[in-house]
Amino acid sequence: MKTVLITGGSRGIGAACARLFASEGYKVIISYEKSKEAADALCAELGCEAFCFDVSDRNAVFDFRDKLAARDINVDVLINNAGVSLFGLFQYIDAAAAERMYGVNLFGTLNCIRAFLPQMVEKKDGVIINLSSVWGEVGASCEVDYSAAKAAIIGLTKALAKEVGFSGVRVNCLSPGVIDTDMNANLSVADVEEIVNSVPLERMGKGEDVAKAALFLASDNASYITGQVLSVDGGWKG
Repeated sequence: MKTVLITGGSRGIGAACARLFASEGYKVIISYEKSKEAADALCAELGCEAFCFDVSDRNAVFDFRDKLAARDINVDVLINNAGVSLFGLFQYIDAAAAERMYGVNLFGTLNCIRAFLPQMVEKKDGVIINLSSVWGEVGASCEVDYSAAKAAIIGLTKALAKEVGFSGVRVNCLSPGVIDTDMNANLSVADVEEIVNSVPLERMGKGEDVAKAALFLASDNASYITGQVLSVDGGWKG
């Protein structure tokens, strides 16, 4: 049985990934920071395990890795999904809020990869799937820092794939468009209508849409795919 670790796995895209991977026979481990109730409910539903820590805290991530190692649990698939949004005019963004966003979205991803990559390299097998965003590809007004962090995830993916490919580790990136999750719950009805009207498939994405793409990239069906960015946006960015 393969083990998948999904950061930020208690809600939204992460929870959708947890449900789908569990249905495919994976041992599922999720991390969360604040959503204990949601994490507990998901674990009760799926029989998965949940661990509470902040991915932006390198020491916490490595302590978590050591806890799994003590139980002889190796992570076969790492899905770096944990993320927070940040909206506002660039010159007025609060420094602490920006630091927090980069800490979770970018450095959280780096921390988790640095923690679990060595075991993948050692066994010459493993899959890393990083979550970027359509804004990491094309940029978004009033989400400059967020776009920058997500663009960095794309660069990380492409570079790391070249570095670890000879070790049998594949690294790919998912780039969701506007997905119907808590992160986008602040959108007004008018905002949603405008988005839907601009999406060729004429709907917002669902967490399950991203989860299915993640499952494909984790599978042997994608065994010759690495260093790629797969957009899951309904054709939105054109």
